[in-house]
Amino acid sequence: MKWKGRRQSKNISNAGRGSGGRGVAIGGGGLILALLVYLLTGDPQAALETASQGGNSNQPQNQEEYRLSAEEQELYDYSSVVLADTEDAWEEILNKEGIEYRPAEMKVFKDAIKSGCGLASSRTGPFYCSVDNALYMDLSFYDELIKRFGAKEGDFVLSYVISHEIGHHVQNVTGIMSEYQKQMAQLSKEQQNALTVRLELQADYLAGVVARYQEDKGYLDPGDLDEAISTAWVIGDDTIQKRATGEVRPESYTHGTSEQRAKWYKKGYEAGDLSGWDTFSLDSSEL
Repeated sequence: MKWKGRRQSKNISNAGRGSGGRGVAIGGGGLILALLVYLLTGDPQAALETASQGGNSNQPQNQEEYRLSAEEQELYDYSSVVLADTEDAWEEILNKEGIEYRPAEMKVFKDAIKSGCGLASSRTGPFYCSVDNALYMDLSFYDELIKRFGAKEGDFVLSYVISHEIGHHVQNVTGIMSEYQKQMAQLSKEQQNALTVRLELQADYLAGVVARYQEDKGYLDPGDLDEAISTAWVIGDDTIQKRATGEVRPESYTHGTSEQRAKWYKKGYEAGDLSGWDTFSLDSSEL
């Protein structure tokens, strides 16, 4: 993506390194298991609390200053431009819908951090917390996606991740997140999973809308969309479960299959607006 020399968001900050612990420790699975539970989570408050109760939670005593490496600084600067793109895109698009867009914050951390949705570690992956109106991310996740999960190497991998999480912020701004949370309290675990899949696929759609905005502005390079679609594919529930356990359990899906995630990202890109974003009223066969 063409990003150097462009506007950087003022809503990004280096939140530092968590000390005194590693955040939520999930036993028996490491990164793979953590990603099965948390990867690109819409609103992880309940999940983080459950993990803390079921595993070991060593809360950081404080957040220490963290100096970014040269590679991390590059990713940080890139992220600030992507965040600015999401701000410009959603201000323009939501204004047409008569909705005021309030930008989210992006907090870059190392190892562990305490958010309004609970304690998180780098192993939880990036997440959006609706309590803070903030996206949290350890930049090491970029390397994990490429080296461990096989996403195509390229900077647009990070653009997809950030745009997806900001998609959850759009859901928060438009009231969808609060309605989702109300419904979740009345459902069984399997029904909650199915509803969360719809929330996540909608966020993938919204990420695609941002990509279309970036292309229309002339920011994309050849191959950028392939990088994003590759990332959406490798973090599908079925692909992750097969890699982790050799089998799939559809009733436990929380983000959608690889095919679904790629499909909804492409739908958002093709539409470039909110015209096709309703994943909640569709029959499950249409997802």
